[in-house]
Amino acid sequence: MTFEKNISLGVLDLVPRLNGATAEQALQQAVLLAQRAEAWGYARYWTSEHHDMAELASAAPEVLLAHIGARTASIQLGSGAVLLPHYSPLKVAESFRLLASLYPGRIELGLGRAPGGGPHATMALSGNYLQHVSKLPESLASLTALLEDRYTYEDVPVTARPVPETSLSLWMLGTNLKSAAFAAQFGMGYVFGQFMSDSDGVQAVRRYREQFVPSAYLKRPVVMAAVSVMCASSEREALIWSREMADKRRENQQRQSGDQLDREYGTGPSSVSDSGELVGSGHSDSNALKHVAGTPEQVWQQLWRLTQRLNTNGILVVTAGPDYERRLDSYRLLAEAKEECLIRFSQCNS
Repeated sequence: MTFEKNISLGVLDLVPRLNGATAEQALQQAVLLAQRAEAWGYARYWTSEHHDMAELASAAPEVLLAHIGARTASIQLGSGAVLLPHYSPLKVAESFRLLASLYPGRIELGLGRAPGGGPHATMALSGNYLQHVSKLPESLASLTALLEDRYTYEDVPVTARPVPETSLSLWMLGTNLKSAAFAAQFGMGYVFGQFMSDSDGVQAVRRYREQFVPSAYLKRPVVMAAVSVMCASSEREALIWSREMADKRRENQQRQSGDQLDREYGTGPSSVSDSGELVGSGHSDSNALKHVAGTPEQVWQQLWRLTQRLNTNGILVVTAGPDYERRLDSYRLLAEAKEECLIRFSQCNS
């Protein structure tokens, strides 16, 4: 039996250090997650960039992706996201073209526009961040020109090498109209960060599609959504585990009170409100769920609604805990239930 709308699942891994794990252990778990995700049929593994965040272990996505690429066979590998305001477009283009040469046809460059850390770490990384982010349109123009081999400096051609035979794909991650407009202007794919946003994403995605300009690497607008998920065999377990995740995250944030979580691309999914209540569970009717918790069927029901609302068939799943075993179980349960749930939902909508 087939279903009319296939949904591509991907992993967005923040590489959390769970329950006192060392950075080495967190990175080993990242490799294991990518390998298991590949075996379970996930289409892509993306990893984030954050700086001086004690609870996270991925500050350089391109390094981790090179390591994981050597230990997987076919899963797409991407950044979620490289924070472009910090860097030279040439350096970013060179790094990801090198990855694309190592792993042909597998590399996806996701870009973000947020600091990715507290104010002191941000200044230590690249100086005046606000000045850099104000020049993001110029940086994006330079990066796209480099990836299309049409960049010049003082009228002299400059090429980002090595030049892979198969081009990488380019994406912009964000939660607001500005990021959507950038993705449209430069002909990139757009990832709406539902797990960071109180908005339902409809306006941002509409803006992206309406303003999309075809590019050398993308002829039509393509949308994915990133959502925080905790999937378990029972709804009660999923809600308890989500509570554990939220409590641990709040403790980490209190220990790092000097760090300011950014809204454009934050340190992780927010699954609780200020009052401590779950934002959403698998049976909620809310249109803007930062976090979805429940049985596989309950979670898929919410993911189906999300894909219908945003007219997308791509989902990036963020599951940040509460421990590594249950994180793997959540990803596995979600993948195993995919076909049955999509058949049922397709039949209900036919």
